[in-house]
Amino acid sequence: MSEETKNHNYSADSIQALEGMEHVRMRPSMYIGDVGVRGLHHLVYEVVDNSIDEAMAGHCDKIDVWINEDNSISVLDNGRGIPVGIHKKEGVSALQVVMTKIGAGGKFDKDSYKVSGGLHGVGVSCVNALSNHLKATVYKEGRIWEQEYERGKALYPVKSIGETDRNGTMVTFRPDDSIFKETTVYNYDTLAARLRELSFLNKGITVSITDKREKDEEGNFISETFQSTEGLSEFVKYLDATREQLTAGVIAMEGEKNGIPVEVAMVYNTSYSENLHSYVNNINTHEGGTHLSGFRRGLTHTLKKYAETSGMLTKLKFDISGDDFREGLTAIVSVKVAEPQFEGQTKTKLGNREVSAAVSQAVSEMLTDYLEEHPDDAKTIVQKVILAAQARHAAAKAREMVQRKTVMSIGGLPGKLSDCSEQDPAKCEVFLVEGDSAGGTAKQGRDRNFQAILPLRGKILNVEKAMQHKVFENEEIRNIFTALGVTIGTEEDSKALNLSKLRYHKIVIMCDADVDGSHISTLILTFFFRYMKELIENGHIYIATPPLYMVKKGTKSEYAWNDDQRDMIMMKYGDGAKIQRYKGLGEMNAEQLWETTMDPEFRTMRQVTIESLTEADRIFSMLMGDEVPPRREFIEKNAKYANIDA
Repeated sequence: MSEETKNHNYSADSIQALEGMEHVRMRPSMYIGDVGVRGLHHLVYEVVDNSIDEAMAGHCDKIDVWINEDNSISVLDNGRGIPVGIHKKEGVSALQVVMTKIGAGGKFDKDSYKVSGGLHGVGVSCVNALSNHLKATVYKEGRIWEQEYERGKALYPVKSIGETDRNGTMVTFRPDDSIFKETTVYNYDTLAARLRELSFLNKGITVSITDKREKDEEGNFISETFQSTEGLSEFVKYLDATREQLTAGVIAMEGEKNGIPVEVAMVYNTSYSENLHSYVNNINTHEGGTHLSGFRRGLTHTLKKYAETSGMLTKLKFDISGDDFREGLTAIVSVKVAEPQFEGQTKTKLGNREVSAAVSQAVSEMLTDYLEEHPDDAKTIVQKVILAAQARHAAAKAREMVQRKTVMSIGGLPGKLSDCSEQDPAKCEVFLVEGDSAGGTAKQGRDRNFQAILPLRGKILNVEKAMQHKVFENEEIRNIFTALGVTIGTEEDSKALNLSKLRYHKIVIMCDADVDGSHISTLILTFFFRYMKELIENGHIYIATPPLYMVKKGTKSEYAWNDDQRDMIMMKYGDGAKIQRYKGLGEMNAEQLWETTMDPEFRTMRQVTIESLTEADRIFSMLMGDEVPPRREFIEKNAKYANIDA
């Protein structure tokens, strides 16, 4: 044994006993998912969730959120206020215990909170640990109490700083830039989408957000206030505003089954996609769980029984599947569970078995009553189901064509695909390029070892307005499936996606920097969102960002990706500088395309992520659906962020 080994024996002293807050700082991703953009915004959700829990307990009806000038966040509610008295066990103020101890908080006391969004007990203390600075102000029993912290450690004991006639809690925090190295800049739209969602899920409460970093044309801070009187019914109307509705109104119910509060709202529309969103205690369970399976069972059983009794299925030559009952359906299921059991640490799949029966029973009763009271709507829904079954039957044949091509060897790959030589998918990337001309340039400029090129002819099919079998019959879409090596579901489960043979872990959409290019990018993204959502969720989809300009003066030249960069380069070069505006990838030669857009050492690519499934669903249906006015309004509102060519 070496001297060094002797001096480093594995003993009790070798065990690193980390206090809770230290562990949060050392392993932040265990608590908030990641330390990127998503984790940064998750800090806000944790603080807001505390206020929402007060609202669900009946003690709060107003929550205000501010993004401050320095990108710190303030959250104020009018709840009871965090207790400030001395905690018997800890010997310090209860406020300090809540803010500095992992696992502390009233949520574990069933008398304080019967239902809560965050039962892991890491909420606001976790935010405190990951903040440079946090200040907690409590308005309670006529006094204002305050305490400040740095990286989770109290700077002084809780103190009274004045009198007040209000009740509530205000938390202001600034994320620690040594933890969130990617960015500490908050996105207003991301936070607003979550707060809007919370207002729908908790009707009657008022939630506002104000951005102190930006003012409108009248000199006021950018701000929105959300309040819902109808709850989920209003939420469904909001999500489906850009789709053509089939039923006269929203099919909705709210009540308690087997001691579990259940709220459901649903509508049928003329689209071909299924949009189900589920929540447990305000948490978006995007992986579903027992509440979603209960909804599907109740829906299928009740509608099938009605369809059979009505005699409308007699001429159908094949069975109807569960998928058929959900085509063109937008539904939201929200349950409140006292002790939710989530599968995994990310709280995305509910495991409580008793919830399934409660939701199934609630949906069955709701639908039975609705179908009896609205016979015209009932007939329309069943006709939609029959059409869906016929389309699924046709899609199964079209899907088999894709499968046959996909499972074949290299000889079965699309003829236009220029593949790479690397065999490890983790090292490979494929560029989906707009047009044969740009595809040819990309083939010449790429690194053949790990970069593949698949040119796409013109604009691919708009899957938002196409039946499933039309999607699988489309040549460009079949080529994408085949090139990626992805297989799609069976007739029994048409939504299942098999990514085990995925040939590239980076799938890059590379289109011209003009209106047509943006439209093609959106068409491709819509296809991925509707048919290969897992690729987006697993971080495989990227968008290339070719430069908009090249500024030249003599032998010197620089690229610019926006107008500000162009102006800075023009100022640096002075008189005599010339600007070349790139309207298409084909205007660059192979070397220029490589060094600006494809070279991993210098390129900038945007990874496509989904912060809110409900908001993504709404925006895709608005941009690619039939309704023009909402699309025009969206473009006008966001035009300042876009480069629109004449």
